[in-house]
Amino acid sequence: MIVAVDGPTAAGKGTISRALAAHYRLPHLDTGLLYRAVGRQVILSGGNPDDAGDALAASAFPDSLLTDPELRSEAAGGLASRVSVHPAVRQALYDRQRAFALQPGGAVLDGRDIGTVIAPDAQVKLYVTASVTARALRRWQEMQARGENRSLAEIEADLAARDARDRSRAEAPLRAASDAAVLDTSDLGRDQAIAAAIALVECRLAAP
Repeated sequence: MIVAVDGPTAAGKGTISRALAAHYRLPHLDTGLLYRAVGRQVILSGGNPDDAGDALAASAFPDSLLTDPELRSEAAGGLASRVSVHPAVRQALYDRQRAFALQPGGAVLDGRDIGTVIAPDAQVKLYVTASVTARALRRWQEMQARGENRSLAEIEADLAARDARDRSRAEAPLRAASDAAVLDTSDLGRDQAIAAAIALVECRLAAP
């Protein structure tokens, strides 16, 4: 069973994906982490994330970089959005993601183009979304807990810009697959969102 979970930043797709993987005892891949690693490698190499050549070179990052805590930072998220617009980078990471999806027994993958590009044949596709206001508040609370001080307005503007960049890119834009179940988590708490996601998966699995 392949479960594809897509959606914008801070909608809750990572939390939901990890919960689904645990519930169904499947391996999980946060594909956004791969793009964050590319963005991080560009900076470590002194390159420009907006330069296609620099970004492609960084796509050969060492696996050890995936454990770098800096990849979870807001800055790394912004870099990921910038390098992901380059078609060559997306192609370079495609095979790694596809192989993970097709491993024996299945997997859960979350990202922005799983149901449309990486695993269009997934048995279950979810598109997890939420309003920009709700997502900005969640991200602000997370950053406050880590001792990072940024204004709520600044975070909301950053998310809106990232959404626009992800949805307008020529290669694999962020969008819900035509056969994806849409889950809006704007007014849902963590446990409610997970329960709703499991219910949607069960519904899809029970469908003829």
